[in-house]
Amino acid sequence: MNTERPYVICHMLISREGRAAGKWLGDEACAGACREYYRIHGDFYADAFACGRVTMDESFVHGHAADLSAYEGLTCDREDYVHGKADHYAVAFDRKGRLGWQDNYIHDDDPGYDQCHVIEVLCSDMVSDAYLLWLREKGISYIFGGETELDLETVLEKLYGLFDIEVLLLEGGPLINEAFEKAGLIDELSLVQAPVDADEGDYLFRTPGISGYRGFDRAELGDGIVYLNFKKLR
Repeated sequence: MNTERPYVICHMLISREGRAAGKWLGDEACAGACREYYRIHGDFYADAFACGRVTMDESFVHGHAADLSAYEGLTCDREDYVHGKADHYAVAFDRKGRLGWQDNYIHDDDPGYDQCHVIEVLCSDMVSDAYLLWLREKGISYIFGGETELDLETVLEKLYGLFDIEVLLLEGGPLINEAFEKAGLIDELSLVQAPVDADEGDYLFRTPGISGYRGFDRAELGDGIVYLNFKKLR
């Protein structure tokens, strides 16, 4: 496996306090910041975006469950499965194989996400044979990132080597963001700060605060929206 990996940009929408999730995201005052967030997402021209299982379910799967009844009792090897190459990818960190995708690519009104081919990131000892066979039938690519826990460096090397992903947008939630942060695998922070005060919801990482980065850019985008960009200290 090529030891090179994608350049990882954690791109998130945050409140003034640095929260990245919560009911405040639905506030009318957040609408302009949301538009800027999607615009900047597209401006990166990334090869893929990545989210954890909960975010993928809430945003794209909408609670659908996989019907595995046709595959019960069958077996499947534990080899990575590449259905094919695509222009853009949606990388789902779904350790146990729970997401019930309706297709092998994203359906979304926003052009930054629509038509992205799905890649499931799984743990070999946590996912069922039936789910793997179901993914293959759906034409959904998958890779193994470990046996029971994910080795994110291995995951990134596979994304680079198998799918030619050179730039990856990491877009939450806080569990997967913090896992990348603790592994030292976030190269850049791209934060759109909404003009909203939030007293609830998760922060960018499970542990509040940002360290180990240098300020690179700060821009006023109008209507109280601020764009913040930080690069990893090397």
